[in-house]
Amino acid sequence: MCDILVATPKVTRDNTMLFAKNSDRDPNEAQILEVIPRQKHEEESVKLTYVEFPQVKETYAVILSRPWWIWGAEMGVNEFNLAIGNTAVFTKEKIPERGILGMDMIRLALERTKTAKEAMEFIINIIESYGQGGNGSYEHKMLYSNSFIVADPKEAWVLETAGKNWVAKKVESVYSISNALTIEDDWDLVSESVERLAKKSDFSFARHFSDWFYTHFAHGRDRRAFTYRKLEENEGEITLEYMMEILRSHSSEPYSLEKGSMKDICMHYGGLTRPSQTASSQISELGKGMHWFTGTSLPCLSIFKPIFFETPLELGERPTNKYNPKSYVFFLNASPFRAGVQYSQTPSLGKRKLFKLLEVI
Repeated sequence: MCDILVATPKVTRDNTMLFAKNSDRDPNEAQILEVIPRQKHEEESVKLTYVEFPQVKETYAVILSRPWWIWGAEMGVNEFNLAIGNTAVFTKEKIPERGILGMDMIRLALERTKTAKEAMEFIINIIESYGQGGNGSYEHKMLYSNSFIVADPKEAWVLETAGKNWVAKKVESVYSISNALTIEDDWDLVSESVERLAKKSDFSFARHFSDWFYTHFAHGRDRRAFTYRKLEENEGEITLEYMMEILRSHSSEPYSLEKGSMKDICMHYGGLTRPSQTASSQISELGKGMHWFTGTSLPCLSIFKPIFFETPLELGERPTNKYNPKSYVFFLNASPFRAGVQYSQTPSLGKRKLFKLLEVI
């Protein structure tokens, strides 16, 4: 489960495009945070998570946050300050067990395109030419379509899909997506297949393609309603710190594990009824070229750290789903996991002071 937010320059306090995402994954699934420089390639193809894909002669520099076992990324940004994130959406369209993951599409687009519009068109071409597919979970079976937010310093788009069907909408002020389709009939661009369906009266892309069961129990509509309302309420005054506040929020405050819910933006694992946990978070100030990542789980107990293209990340051994004390993820996650168990005993004022101190530093 995931949540993505975007605020355009006309509604942010310092007139910069803000992109933010919480990536929710299985609780034991570490996420690799890495900076990959611009590279030249001689190979004809590149191995994605499941399939081969034609390679290009040169790929752009990227900062990625990706599940340890996946080639692609949950979210990231490239050297042109183009940011992309995806969310799983559950539709009536059948998704094959092998194919190109939405996360693979993100990395491909970041490595090969420069603007939001170009990236969106690139992803659309993959979806129409190859389709989307592949199991999105290491421990379970999880097949789904994808929604994306793509943003650069000047422009942002929402792209929602159901199999090879898609619609896209340009963001004028604020937008957010979660694990549910949001676009009804107010798209700016549309696939030919959807255009044919739309000739029927009272057609809604979200209503027509959404699977009721998984969409309902993932509570994507509830989380999306919360994030969108928070953005709308603060139009004109949205800041980096405000985006951090949203990503750290819970549906019930003060938070405790027994109050945890799939409606939480900062998701804490809670067994069968709450199988996901926020694994990593990103906020990008695209107009400034500043990119902030936690690289660790639970943003309410983690610090957003600035990551730079020019500075190599020396983070020790790469994490997997196995405990490794030499991995930065397990070292840095130790405090959030311990505090998460006793979250209700951690004074909120103390947490706020700690965040303020560390983020000023």
